[in-house]
Amino acid sequence: MSAFAFSRVALVPAELAESLRDDACGALVTFEGRVRNHNDGRSVERLEYEGYEALAVKEGERVVAEALDRFRITHARCVHRLGPLALGDLAVWVGASAHHRSEAFAACCYIIDAVKDRVPIWKKEFYAGGDSGWVNCQVRSA
Repeated sequence: MSAFAFSRVALVPAELAESLRDDACGALVTFEGRVRNHNDGRSVERLEYEGYEALAVKEGERVVAEALDRFRITHARCVHRLGPLALGDLAVWVGASAHHRSEAFAACCYIIDAVKDRVPIWKKEFYAGGDSGWVNCQVRSA
């Protein structure tokens, strides 16, 4: 199991959560990022993700490794979709398991924030009326 991966097919949260199951852990915290129907006052109909896969997987693995070092968690994983997605589709899944919930919550927040800031993934939104645009493509710092 990779700590960070891309998928071009629908994510199945129950299967992803099961991959982090550990009877020594009393907490499993997950985050699901889904495609919403609006952004910055515009009506969104669908979107598409692209990523620089070779670099993105390395950086994503680095992010998850940092979470494992920084927080008292036992397991962590992040899977991000690439390609076209419809409203409501699951775009990104993050999970962390730990002995206690506080560390698992903190690790999930850290992972999704760092992935959004550091991993080369680009989102193109398609708006009502036919326009489209790339969003969140600027370089951000933590």
